Amino acid sequence: MCGISGFFDASADFTAKRHLYEQILQDMKQALTPRGPDDSGVFLTQDCGLAHTRLSIIDPAGGHQPMTRTIKDACCHIVYNGEIYNTDVLKRRLLSHGCVPKTTSDTEVILLSYLTFGADFIRDVDGIFALAIYDERHHSLTLFRDPFGVKPLFYTIQNGTFLFSSEPKGLFCFPGVKAVLKRDGLNELLGLGPARSPGHGIFSGFFELPAGTRLCVTKAGIRSSSYFSLKSHPHEDSYEETIERTRFLVTDAIRRQMVSDVPLCTFLSGGVDSSLVSAVCAAETKKKGHTLATYSFDFTDNHRYFQANRFQPSEDRPYVEKMAAFLGSEHHFLECTNQIQADYLKKSVDAHDFPCMADIDASLLYFCEQVSAHHKVVLTGECADEVFGGYPWFHREEFLSCGTFPWTPSLAPRMQLLDPELLRTLDMEAYVKQVYDDAITHVDILPGENETEANRRRIGYLNIRFFMQTLLNRMDRTSMSCGLEARVPFADRTLVDYVFNIPWEMKAKDGVVKNILRQSARGLLPDEILFRKKSPYPKTYDPGYEALLTDRLKDALSDPASPLLPLLNQEALRLFLEHPKDYGAPWYGQLMAGPQMIAYLLQLEYFLRKYHVSIEL
Repeated sequence: MCGISGFFDASADFTAKRHLYEQILQDMKQALTPRGPDDSGVFLTQDCGLAHTRLSIIDPAGGHQPMTRTIKDACCHIVYNGEIYNTDVLKRRLLSHGCVPKTTSDTEVILLSYLTFGADFIRDVDGIFALAIYDERHHSLTLFRDPFGVKPLFYTIQNGTFLFSSEPKGLFCFPGVKAVLKRDGLNELLGLGPARSPGHGIFSGFFELPAGTRLCVTKAGIRSSSYFSLKSHPHEDSYEETIERTRFLVTDAIRRQMVSDVPLCTFLSGGVDSSLVSAVCAAETKKKGHTLATYSFDFTDNHRYFQANRFQPSEDRPYVEKMAAFLGSEHHFLECTNQIQADYLKKSVDAHDFPCMADIDASLLYFCEQVSAHHKVVLTGECADEVFGGYPWFHREEFLSCGTFPWTPSLAPRMQLLDPELLRTLDMEAYVKQVYDDAITHVDILPGENETEANRRRIGYLNIRFFMQTLLNRMDRTSMSCGLEARVPFADRTLVDYVFNIPWEMKAKDGVVKNILRQSARGLLPDEILFRKKSPYPKTYDPGYEALLTDRLKDALSDPASPLLPLLNQEALRLFLEHPKDYGAPWYGQLMAGPQMIAYLLQLEYFLRKYHVSIEL
């Protein structure tokens, strides 16, 4: 994977101040270096500048970027972040049109496909990507993002110049770009966070290119269009055919995503999702005479403090041990201390440029850092719960009929800690309702679906477009901040498109959560793993961690100049910090309960300070 950034203005002449704009490109490149520490480059012409940092996975010698190719009189330049899984198919199509690539790099295949077939080539691309192509002849810049937003891409406009970057930090390298929060940005952080509305860039004037979208900038203006969206249609396969088809799509996605010129590994939690990914990878690796490396994560002494609850019913380690033995993998148990987890809260903000999933994010960042010392590519079981309906809100009536985002059924835990005057200004409940109401208008309900089925379809869509996006953001930033490429086979376009329309009576037949996935994996996993009750990513239950967070937040807020203080109801916060926290009642998702609220506030305080955020209400 890589980091990309640049700028474009069809009316400008950047070469008139070449030194200035080349330095800006260097600054952009430097800001994104953790995403691609192996190679880098910049390109500057009269109306466009491109910068790239590279993590070399495919064709390390031939994939330098920015890359330039010319066909006849058409010359184009590309910066690209991602991985294409059907490069051979795309290459054969090029060859049939007399176009012969010079390298084995997927970057060149993408660029030549654009030159040969135009922007619609993107509909045939299978992969995870964010890319920008500058067309020298037509003086245009076109951005593309993969169907589910696995790879990030932000943009803004500064005095007529269009800026883009893999992360907001790249945009701040351009002169005059400031960190400003307005009412909508604060509502995103405080009301929806750590989720975000699709396309919202938090800072005023910042946007994120929505998943499955292309955007073209020319002298005439900006035009965007969707090239992929989830479609609702009747499911016509029988139950047995559905199991067979799902098995093929899942295992095929995993195998295709193993493409790499460097060794890869997997994350293994002992749950069905990561175990299935690991089982397929282990079998393919064994065919080549190698042993798969697997990694699991936990917290120091967590077995002493773990508290089973309806969201997290069991510890991972016993299942990891059984699965690692079954695979014969080279397994590594990684652990994180309270101190490290708390310290990495700031590092995770650095990686995202926003507050994020608090210690759920910070701990994964630390673990990815450890893995990156030995591997550049990892396959994960992320996204299976969103796609196959593994979360409690798919199964419980109070979530199905809540009329809002089911992972945040109540805003009360957030609102009680905020300044009353600020709440009146934000009108947070109305903002969240508007975002929700707008989101569900994009879901096509089938004529034969009753109210419960319609609600499940809406929740399925919201999970993929909101909750899954948050987890994909987490996976990308935590891994790429230390030069580790994380791949997510369960976010495969063909797989998601198919499973989205499988009826619930098949998905959860006989009340079995993710039944179709489990049935499709029979024979690949031990039954004890195959039918293990879902338990999410681990978190610490050590009360010492909560005490550490509390002390750090009190210390940060003891500074009268803390930018967080004006946003808080200080008496309510004092009472909150003085009472033991509920570890099993999340205010976001399944894991973010009382201690994570403290951690999120710590991240928010650091974010406001680091980016010198100006709040304009």
